[in-house]
Amino acid sequence: MIYSTAESVGIEMRTQKKHQLKQLRQWRIRKKVSGTKDRPRMSVSFTNENIHVQFIDDAAGVTLAATSTTSKSTPDREKLAANVTSAKAIGKLAAEAALAKGIKEVVFDRGGMRYHWSKSKGKDGKPVTVLGKLATLATAAREAGLKF
Repeated sequence: MIYSTAESVGIEMRTQKKHQLKQLRQWRIRKKVSGTKDRPRMSVSFTNENIHVQFIDDAAGVTLAATSTTSKSTPDREKLAANVTSAKAIGKLAAEAALAKGIKEVVFDRGGMRYHWSKSKGKDGKPVTVLGKLATLATAAREAGLKF
């Protein structure tokens, strides 16, 4: 389908506006969240295909530990993607990497993404909580022993 220049400009302007609003959310969060050596910042980012987690000491400007779906140390990395099941695995691996470096407490930086979940009824009529990718990653990291 061929778009006229006015339609393509309209589509481009909407995506630019979304990127601009996301950047503003990221800056607003980063003004408030800062990591130290004792309590580094746990920065989480999602692409369309991968998940990346870093533990950052902002005072020294150093990354203390990191893990992702593309990391060579990640088991079964070919099967992992940017979805809820992979987020659970990466959250656990990130917590293990942090604990191995002596990091027990972190400040969580969601990077402008939504921390969301929903409640619905299961097949048996009981309430079921369904977590999003970010909430699943955070829950898995907490269960593996990380405090935030």
